[in-house]
Amino acid sequence: MPSLIEIIKQAAVEAVTASSPCAVLLGEVVSASPLKVRVEQRLTLEAPHLILSTLVQDFEVDMTVDHFTENDAFLDTTHSHPLTGAANFDSTHKHAYSGRKKFLVHLGLKVGETVMLVQVQGGQKFIVLDRVRA
Repeated sequence: MPSLIEIIKQAAVEAVTASSPCAVLLGEVVSASPLKVRVEQRLTLEAPHLILSTLVQDFEVDMTVDHFTENDAFLDTTHSHPLTGAANFDSTHKHAYSGRKKFLVHLGLKVGETVMLVQVQGGQKFIVLDRVRA
């Protein structure tokens, strides 16, 4: 015969399971703008039902930089400055690049990507946590 503690533990587990606190699901992005994620054949979630984590959306970040520009064979880092009387101005020079700068991080979802979602208790909202990579 189970002890009173075991019975209470089992009742607690059953109560949590019955309330469906959350469910983890996989979905496929079927539209990026407006955002739509298909979770099952018959269920496509649209933007009002989706809460996006930072990992699945574009965002801006302030960063402090302190380095020199560099010439890289793979990157086009050439640029020019207004000429101040110099007849032969070399626009492939290096110079300091420092201070607080704003950068755009491109993490927005794209059609065909698989995402991990958590269904919020009550089932009306879904948190898009991250991409699932094969």
